[in-house]
Amino acid sequence: MQNYFTEIQLEVLLSGFLCIVCGLSIRIVLSLVNQRWASTYHHTMSYILLPVITFTITKVISGNIALSLGMIGALSIVRFRNPVKNPFELVVFFALITIGISLSVDLVWGLFLTLIIDLVIVASYFFEKLSKKFNLHIFSASFDEGNTNFIIEIQASSEVPYLIENRYLTQHVYDRSSGEFFYRLASRSRQDIELIRSNLTDNTDILSVDIRF
Repeated sequence: MQNYFTEIQLEVLLSGFLCIVCGLSIRIVLSLVNQRWASTYHHTMSYILLPVITFTITKVISGNIALSLGMIGALSIVRFRNPVKNPFELVVFFALITIGISLSVDLVWGLFLTLIIDLVIVASYFFEKLSKKFNLHIFSASFDEGNTNFIIEIQASSEVPYLIENRYLTQHVYDRSSGEFFYRLASRSRQDIELIRSNLTDNTDILSVDIRF
């Protein structure tokens, strides 16, 4: 009997450790592909703890219908007040929860899901790098990704065709009251933003240039 409980404890400890490893691997991979929003302390702790918490809840309520209903009622009062910045962040949180559940049922499924997520993130990163060599821009920067990109904001007295046709353009606004044009461009590369600024040096229509590194 003692050996049986020892085996159960070792299995739980191993599964809990794998939860931490799986969550941390996703955090590391996101940082390697320059997703800097995932490198904060809060995101790091979330990626480590969320699979473990989900794993523990699944283990506790498994096989007990009454406890499961009680747990659902308790969790229903939890509200996430912090808004999710982009859909990908929400997908990652859902994946972390799924990893915790999978590891509580079968270690193979949990590890397989983690491996697939890591491979997809890395593959998309290298695919984007490869596409740029052929002058193709597969992914465009969104407003929600502003904190992970280098930003340049430009105010001009007239329309600037170079900016309109630029692939890094994320926002273009015309203010009718002042007759001025506002442009916002974003890139993961600082060199791209520096190049845009240098190309606008001789343009007399440019009123102001604001760069955020």
